Amino acid sequence: MKRLFYYASAFAMAMAMTAGLTSCSDDNGDGSTDESALGEKEQMMKDITTQYVNNVVYPTYSDLATETGELYEMLAEAKDKFKADPTSLTQTEFDAICSKFLQARQSWEESEAFLYGAATVFGIDPHIDTWPLDLDGLVTELSNADKIAMLDNGDEGISYAGNKMGQELLGFHGIEFILFRNGANRTVESLRAYETDEAFTSKGVRVSGREELIYAAAVAGDLRDRCWQLEVSWNENAPSDHITRVVDECELPNTVEGNNYTYGKNMLEATNIGSTYATWRVVMNTILVAGCANIAQEVSGQKIGQAYTGADPNYIESPYSKKSFVDFKDNIISIENSIYGGVEGSRDENKSIMAYLRKYNPTMATSLENALQSSFTALDACINSGVAFVDAPQADYVKTAMDAIAELDSELNKASDWISIN
Repeated sequence: MKRLFYYASAFAMAMAMTAGLTSCSDDNGDGSTDESALGEKEQMMKDITTQYVNNVVYPTYSDLATETGELYEMLAEAKDKFKADPTSLTQTEFDAICSKFLQARQSWEESEAFLYGAATVFGIDPHIDTWPLDLDGLVTELSNADKIAMLDNGDEGISYAGNKMGQELLGFHGIEFILFRNGANRTVESLRAYETDEAFTSKGVRVSGREELIYAAAVAGDLRDRCWQLEVSWNENAPSDHITRVVDECELPNTVEGNNYTYGKNMLEATNIGSTYATWRVVMNTILVAGCANIAQEVSGQKIGQAYTGADPNYIESPYSKKSFVDFKDNIISIENSIYGGVEGSRDENKSIMAYLRKYNPTMATSLENALQSSFTALDACINSGVAFVDAPQADYVKTAMDAIAELDSELNKASDWISIN
């Protein structure tokens, strides 16, 4: 199961800081911010925040929402075709679903440097990204005709999945099991036969692709809803149909407790009455620690470290698609996007945390940049080894990557500490 204590405590710490701090040079005394009164550093932090929210968080969650919506539609259509005639679903169609899954998965992993906020407060992260998959529980679900009937019931089936099935059966990894095996796309031919995974055969359970696709489509619908919840919770200008689905149909929470702002507005309104962010430095600390350092620590100490050290050999992300190393690299890309001022194509490094450090502490900027590049180099070596993490979790190159990302975590915390007092 994905462990949440580190970033949950980091987010709580950041929120506690906001309650105990008051704005100095950027507060006019009436609860409003006058840009002409902001000091040079505070103005730069404000510009960084605007760039970060609009060009990192918003486009990443928008892509994730679009892709999970498309994934659901593709799986729902495949399910219906397969039920009507198992021979009508082609391998080309199924491969396209697998590609769409990986596209959505990439956007999710590239969002993990901002798990603080809606992803944590509303429990979305564990709901859609818990591993390892509970295969014994999946056997029970898929072999129960009544439960399959519940899942195969449109929006009611989606609701049943999201509310009645445990998080170890939901989200990306349940769908991954249906779509991939041993690092490759499943064959449609295998879906026309009975499930051959040992968890099923050892119990004498006969489950076919019909049941598997019904399950995958319902879980994909729930995944879509929770990713739309992320988008809507951050961006008040999210598509209207997404807002309607989240707010009116699913009745999911989607605003900051206490002020009813979206999480994006709450950050953009820092130092103003209503925002939980009392100073721009608190915003920088949230991005660097509750966001970037948190995921660096998780990748190094948990996603890699649990299996590498032997503490939990089964704690392996994406074992069926064998994309663990790709997941880890996408997590580091989420850090890069966060500190360099935007996702690819929407980046403005002049309005970034790295620009701030280069201006006011170039030595620290160099150390952080070196740590980031070392992490990428080490993960590229893992990917280029041609051996999946699940097949060699204790390889030397794995240790190199784990140590490099741990150093990145350290440098991110140092940068946050320095910004806090300078």
